[in-house]
Amino acid sequence: MPGPLVAYFSTDAGLRSRSVSPVVLSGLLELPPLSARLGADWQREILRLGLEAGDVEPLSLARSRVRWPDYRLCVQAMSDWMDSQGLPGLLAPSELALMACLGARYHHDAEQYGSLAFCNLFLSEDRGQDLHFPATGQRIPLQRGRVVIFDTAQPHAVIDRHKDGFDPGDFSAESDGSQVFLSWELPIEQPRLASALGITFDIDLANATRLDREAVWLDGVPAKLNPDSGLFSRACHQ
Repeated sequence: MPGPLVAYFSTDAGLRSRSVSPVVLSGLLELPPLSARLGADWQREILRLGLEAGDVEPLSLARSRVRWPDYRLCVQAMSDWMDSQGLPGLLAPSELALMACLGARYHHDAEQYGSLAFCNLFLSEDRGQDLHFPATGQRIPLQRGRVVIFDTAQPHAVIDRHKDGFDPGDFSAESDGSQVFLSWELPIEQPRLASALGITFDIDLANATRLDREAVWLDGVPAKLNPDSGLFSRACHQ
């Protein structure tokens, strides 16, 4: 029988089912401070994009690399950390993006990225914010050099360190409450990564053959995320 929480994700051969991992791999790398020029460039781009509280949007990595002499050092530090976790060779073939957020509402990403785990390297200084995983109670302080790897089906948010949940009033672009981070999309079927996260595959073969899109189910029915608590509940059938 499948467990209470199941993620269905796309593969070349169709949908597969898997467990949802509560594991968050985390570390803190020694990275050089960003230059004032690069930080100012990111802040201008964030203002131009019109980020509002809770938004997560990509920045231009190509343009940033021109102004970022320590870019390769950051990527190498990340690669070395992955090696230390028994996850060598995963970064180079994985899609990479430079992202910015102004806090982040409780959400999960498995309806679009269920075949992946996110690997994020945070570049901003400590702004008094935590990455919160409400289902497990984990709160990870965000600061320069913070790295996290987690299941895209695990609900999460970026919240004020002294709050219990996401409050849009805690974030504004003008007060420089943004976080900038590098984000790699890692294939969750990769055996070493799946083992590190404790993922079990093909736990609901019958439903995987019946569904036509990626989804998360709870106790045998579609799951609904509470935007205030970040917790899943059983959605009513339509």
